[in-house]
Amino acid sequence: MTMVSASPVTGPAVPAALTQPLKLLPWLAVAALPLALPGYEPLVTQVFVMILFALSLDLLVGYAGIVTLGHAGLFGVGGYTAGILSVHGFTDPILTALCAMALAAVTGLIFGVAILRTKGLTLLMLTMASAFLLYEIANMATGLTGGEDGLQGVSFAPVLGLFEFDFRGKTAFFYSLAALFLVFVFVRALINSPFGWSLRGIRENDARMAAIGCPIMRRRLIVYVISAALAGLAGALQAQSTQFVALYSLSFELSGNILIMLILGGSGRLYGAFIGVPVFMVAQDLLAKQDPANWFLGQGIVLIALVLLAPGGILGIAERVVETMKRRRNP
Repeated sequence: MTMVSASPVTGPAVPAALTQPLKLLPWLAVAALPLALPGYEPLVTQVFVMILFALSLDLLVGYAGIVTLGHAGLFGVGGYTAGILSVHGFTDPILTALCAMALAAVTGLIFGVAILRTKGLTLLMLTMASAFLLYEIANMATGLTGGEDGLQGVSFAPVLGLFEFDFRGKTAFFYSLAALFLVFVFVRALINSPFGWSLRGIRENDARMAAIGCPIMRRRLIVYVISAALAGLAGALQAQSTQFVALYSLSFELSGNILIMLILGGSGRLYGAFIGVPVFMVAQDLLAKQDPANWFLGQGIVLIALVLLAPGGILGIAERVVETMKRRRNP
């Protein structure tokens, strides 16, 4: 077992992230993208949403060791919550996003109590079953969700009463970027806190953590609810930026894709989602253009090769290269 330090935190992470200008440079560079790549705002906004979604999944898979194939269920709950509220006249984007987070968190709490008592294949199957259950509920409740046709008529009021969602997607771009930044700061603080290190300990050896008095079930349930709330936020941002909610947002395909994106970038690494999501989306687009009928085959081959050759993802490869260079410089 890899021993985990009980007090690894050397200072408050949130103020450091906000006060060190160099750490803000990448965010400022991304915020300037509409100037460098005009017209790509809607595409980049979808990348932001998927990164946020992958970050929520990383809390479970990468830090707590809870593997799930049903995370899209929580993403879809957030999307449908925001969409249904807007259709019924409740259109404030921030408040609808908060409502989406709250309902997704409650859903995560209910499912978490049921499925987190299990392990291994049973846990995996229960996560899939929970997502399938939500999918079927949305599919059957056509009067509320639109069923297979999707939820139509979704629209939202201007952000803070000032910035209207426009056709070119600039408001959605900055709105989603701001949400992603806040979530990143929150996740960074969480994983560097004693709570975050206890999750790593549970991932490595839950029996030993239980022996030293760590409340395993409570910690796993808390992180599951937090992850659900963040997934719900991502779903709400998706609904707000596209003004449409489809059954795909609850699908097994989306659950699988977001897990692949995370593994591709490197799970258990704060920046893994930032690498895996854009690489996956670009690769998916290129493969689909080359062979629209069989691009899934190419995606599967790339994934198998990555898991076998580089289980730490792209960031894991980069870390090994850096370590090798350091050893050569300091033999």
